[in-house]
Amino acid sequence: MRARTAVLLLAASFALTACGQEELYSGLTEREANEMLAVVESAGIDAAKASKDGQAWTLTADKGHFPQAVALLQARGYPRERYESLGQVFKKSGFVSSPLEERARLIYGLSQELSQTVSSIDGVVEARVHLAMPEADPLAETQKPSSASVFIKHDPQVDLTDRVGAIKALVVNSVEGLPYDRVTVVLVPARPLVLPERKMALAQAGAPGAAVLAGLAGLAAFEAWRRRRRPAQKALPARVEP
Repeated sequence: MRARTAVLLLAASFALTACGQEELYSGLTEREANEMLAVVESAGIDAAKASKDGQAWTLTADKGHFPQAVALLQARGYPRERYESLGQVFKKSGFVSSPLEERARLIYGLSQELSQTVSSIDGVVEARVHLAMPEADPLAETQKPSSASVFIKHDPQVDLTDRVGAIKALVVNSVEGLPYDRVTVVLVPARPLVLPERKMALAQAGAPGAAVLAGLAGLAAFEAWRRRRRPAQKALPARVEP
């Protein structure tokens, strides 16, 4: 009975340890925290979000599945990259910018906004839009056309081939003087996340349940060992009545 109690106490301690939460990411918006929480919990991993001021949110997951949670979020493109808008790029300051700096800011701001727009498409994990906009030469007879390259890393289970035309049209209509045939879209499927079967099974069962199961398995093994160690009882001689 003492050994049985010790094993059960050990299983309970494992369960309490597994329930501990470890911080995954902080400084998130509530929308980011909700999306990341849904991704982690959909894989059977216990997670939670918290905020002290209602502005910056922190995402935590149980310590037993911390590596799986991080790998899962990275495979889904979380946390999302923070893009800058044209308003942020051209934020008023007390310094006077040169025409070259203003042009560089314009190209950078357009790239940032287009990257954010493309990354909002369902199935897109990460998106980058690179613009090449040569400066107009007033003495040249013909002007060099602008060009754009769009890099998209997407969920391998989502086929974006039929959306390439729409993506090119989106970029063309956002950049003045950009020909349709000067836009290149590259689609790269993200590497699928494959978790070991044993770890995935524990994630589906939950850390506390896995710890209890481990304790019960240890108890069964101890019982089997105790039975093997028990000496065989000798048969008592038959009692002869006088």
